[in-house]
Amino acid sequence: MPLQTSVLAAAAGEPLSQHTNLCRREAGAFQAAVRSGEEVLVACTQERRLFGELAARTEGATSPLRFGNIRETAGWAEDAPRAAPKMAALLAAARLPEPEPVPSVGFQSAGKLLVLGPLDAAERAAQLMGEEFDIRLFATGPGNAGGMQERRYPVLSGKATGLQGWLGAFEFSWQADNPISLDLCTRCNACVRACPEGAIGLDYQIDLQACRSHRDCVAVCEAAGAIDFERPPLPCSERFDLVLDLRGSGATPTFNQHALPQGYLRWDGSELAPLLALRALVGEFEKPRFVAYDPKICAHIRNTTVGCRACVDICSAEAIASDARHQRVQVEPHLCVGCGACTTVCPTGALAYRAPGLAEQGLRLRTVLTHYAAAGGRDPVLLLHSQERGQALVEELGRAAQLGVARGLPAHCIPLALWHTASTGLELWLSALAWGAARVLLVATEEDAPQYLEALEEQAAVVEAICTGLGYPPGAVQLLRCRTHADLEAGLRAALHPPRPALGLVARFGAAPHKRSTLDLALEHLLAAAPSPREGGRAIELPGRGSPLGEVLVDKDRCTLCLSCVSACPAGALLDNPQRPELRFIEKNCVQCGLCASTCPEDAIGLHARLDVTPQRSQTRVLNEVAAYACVRCGTPFGTVKAIEAMLGRLAGHAMFQGEALERLKMCSDCRVIDLYSSGQERKVTDL
Repeated sequence: MPLQTSVLAAAAGEPLSQHTNLCRREAGAFQAAVRSGEEVLVACTQERRLFGELAARTEGATSPLRFGNIRETAGWAEDAPRAAPKMAALLAAARLPEPEPVPSVGFQSAGKLLVLGPLDAAERAAQLMGEEFDIRLFATGPGNAGGMQERRYPVLSGKATGLQGWLGAFEFSWQADNPISLDLCTRCNACVRACPEGAIGLDYQIDLQACRSHRDCVAVCEAAGAIDFERPPLPCSERFDLVLDLRGSGATPTFNQHALPQGYLRWDGSELAPLLALRALVGEFEKPRFVAYDPKICAHIRNTTVGCRACVDICSAEAIASDARHQRVQVEPHLCVGCGACTTVCPTGALAYRAPGLAEQGLRLRTVLTHYAAAGGRDPVLLLHSQERGQALVEELGRAAQLGVARGLPAHCIPLALWHTASTGLELWLSALAWGAARVLLVATEEDAPQYLEALEEQAAVVEAICTGLGYPPGAVQLLRCRTHADLEAGLRAALHPPRPALGLVARFGAAPHKRSTLDLALEHLLAAAPSPREGGRAIELPGRGSPLGEVLVDKDRCTLCLSCVSACPAGALLDNPQRPELRFIEKNCVQCGLCASTCPEDAIGLHARLDVTPQRSQTRVLNEVAAYACVRCGTPFGTVKAIEAMLGRLAGHAMFQGEALERLKMCSDCRVIDLYSSGQERKVTDL
């Protein structure tokens, strides 16, 4: 692998030492480095474990260790001689400080295991699990061979009615509705032999559809009460730490979401991987609380009216649910898998990804792009991929290139691993373009839920509309669907043609902790650097789905200026005027959540996805104004003419609002009370 040590050293700002056998013959050099007390970066991830063990055994080793991969990602490629700027960028990213720790959520699993499925298969699975598990079987039939004669495990049966929870806290419920009690049954097989319909299997349960009520089984049973056709159904439930499901995904009840809860695994009876995974899920565990939630700016629900459901609909783990009682969404951290898709589609930033946070993710992208340019690189392409399957595809492609059966990653294509590809959205993509990226490519694999891909494509379409609307070349953000490294290489070659130049004017801003602030900074820079500003200040039309930018349209003929929309708006885009009846609007703040339209009692509000390229998008403008209605008694304004007239029209035929009662609706609240108590025709409480 060709290395331009002088270029890398200049980009790093310090001397670099090059080794070809650091983990073996040259291990002494590594040991000397870790005794220095200064941070040590090893540009090899293959022997990460070996280097860690060697550092632990080295006396006086105090240096913190970091690792970076410049081999599969840069050195093993057809373009390796030109990859020095990319190597410099990757090394700079590897040297960034670790993200700030985030709160965690704990799990406790004592190994109480529920096995669901045919009895013969369930008993086989239980035998393979070993003695360290406390196992219960729930039989859904005898299977091909039926259960063993020896009663090795407690067996539950009946009709499964519920399954919910997560690792260490699964709640399974069923209805014990079979005439044969498995607790009393001795497995003498007399009932099986006596049944003329063969309705009793070796799971020692009666198929009530096949039973013809001969009751021969009752006659031959010698265990008192073991068979009782008059026994009422009994609802049962039990708590488990782990669940192994041998049924198909179409069974009920079960978990059908794309991201299954930790501790719940399916097994087809062949691959042993699920059983091995269960063995690793006994003990105490922690995982990050991946998202933070700010209900004050959430656009989901206001005044019992639902607006935005983006996070609820996209969650592949069903970890987010609507909480109408508390006017918010509820995030269950035990179910959350940290994909970050909810934060990507959240228009307000009420859900924020924090493992790492937006500012830290932005710092990493900016660092990579800055060091790439400083080392002489041009038109960099960011390749964002997951740290699991996506990382594996990148490394497989590098190995294939080293073997001469692939070309590998292009020299200007910089791969960056994320916890999950869906954790970044248009605010970071646009920022990356402003920081000098020519393109942003997103690697999607089979581990991605379909709704993730749909959301990413929608946001990519919004970015495309913005960029082309401002005169930039097309293809700024693209999604690559890959199952193999060959798919990745083919997708890269297609996406990178024709070449797309980066911005000539690189932005200096850093990513802000808040989503909307970062988005505004990126848009302002792209607007300022646009090669072809919009003629006459015409707005850029954006796709209706996935756009967090746009305006509110008001039908002035319908609007009564009740201002329900103002109280519902979570982003401060809709405002009133304390001085006069006005509905005002700041387009920059609008997130297109739809709460205003859902709340409007007159159905007078619509949404229009667009980007206003003029300074007016940050300024207040009046959407509607009407004349004030003055109290007919004292002359004080207390409403709008349209609102009062609409109310009078709707209540004119009501029995409770006739004569003086209807006239009082034209009064302010004070005068209404005074008139009520001064009228001689009204009956008062004191008269009763």
